Amino acid sequence: MSSETVANQQDEHNQDDLVTIAVFPEPMEANMARSMLEEAGIEVFLQGETANSLIPVAFASQLQVHQKDEAEARSVLEAMEDTPESMETVTAAEIAAEEKEK
Repeated sequence: MSSETVANQQDEHNQDDLVTIAVFPEPMEANMARSMLEEAGIEVFLQGETANSLIPVAFASQLQVHQKDEAEARSVLEAMEDTPESMETVTAAEIAAEEKEK
């Protein structure tokens, strides 16, 4: 079996265990949620992102995670709703993270 075939089978298996945890009509909201989950170390997939960016009123982005990460991801999103981020705080957090890496 070729390595390409194995990679394709692994991709199919990984897609089978994805769970949609949120749907966003606005691309900016979807990307903010994705950023929060990635910061928490959760692998995130955004289904429909391109179509949503082109015609937001017609398509929504589906935020997906692996089943094993579902509870933690939902918890992160709930915390985000309790303390909504502004562009200023997100930008400040990104700058602080970049400075920490230096």
